[in-house]
Amino acid sequence: MSAAATGTQAVDRAARLLSHVVESTEPLGFAEIAEECGLPKSTTSRLLTALERTELVERNEDGGYIAGPVFSRFASRHDGIDLAKVAHPILRAVGDIIGETVNLGMARGANVTHVAQVDSTFLLGTRDWTEVEVPNHVSALGKVLLAFDQLPWSSTLAGLTDQTITNPTELKAQLVDVRRQGWAATTDELEVGLTGIAVPVFHTTTGGASPEVVAALGISGPTPRLSGRHEAIAQLLIDQAGHLTQLLGQQFPKEGVA
Repeated sequence: MSAAATGTQAVDRAARLLSHVVESTEPLGFAEIAEECGLPKSTTSRLLTALERTELVERNEDGGYIAGPVFSRFASRHDGIDLAKVAHPILRAVGDIIGETVNLGMARGANVTHVAQVDSTFLLGTRDWTEVEVPNHVSALGKVLLAFDQLPWSSTLAGLTDQTITNPTELKAQLVDVRRQGWAATTDELEVGLTGIAVPVFHTTTGGASPEVVAALGISGPTPRLSGRHEAIAQLLIDQAGHLTQLLGQQFPKEGVA
């Protein structure tokens, strides 16, 4: 076999393997990938190492392979652009009322990607979250997207503070409540003194289809300033997310939001 043919075969194998990982709805194990792609384990290992080195794939906390950061970065710059533009007036309205930092997050691979932000009007609490990777289990946005099955589940829950939920059973029970009540909150779970509250954003792509969650709308700020206000803020976010759902239906009546 010529060098050119060998090179083409290698590219074809890598592309097949990459497509298999990216299109999977669940993280894939090494043996599973090798078997389903029909590749020798040595070849699979070599290709996965190269794809991981170039950030086209990555491993989650349980060691499963998922789409890599390259796809998340591309998605946040492109797929989220239209949604961010449509949502900006809603984020601004929430910010004007509450005064805290407002974020819109979308599920990308195994993580939440912040696609839009309106800064807090207070000096204390202003931060650009678009460049910060936050574990899903300590993020209000992440908990919303986990509760509505928009992010893959991981049983590895790192404890960042004394308030972080590290027991998978406890977190799953909390996610049931999040789905039932329609909002999530985190208090001192990522960092002592920081609170987040978030709600799902729904979109219906066709007249008879059930709404699907396409994003999460949330706010964050100092815990003392938000203490005792969780339910009231959650209701405001739910109302504003409803307005955003209506806007999405008008802007994307058929194709939906990527």
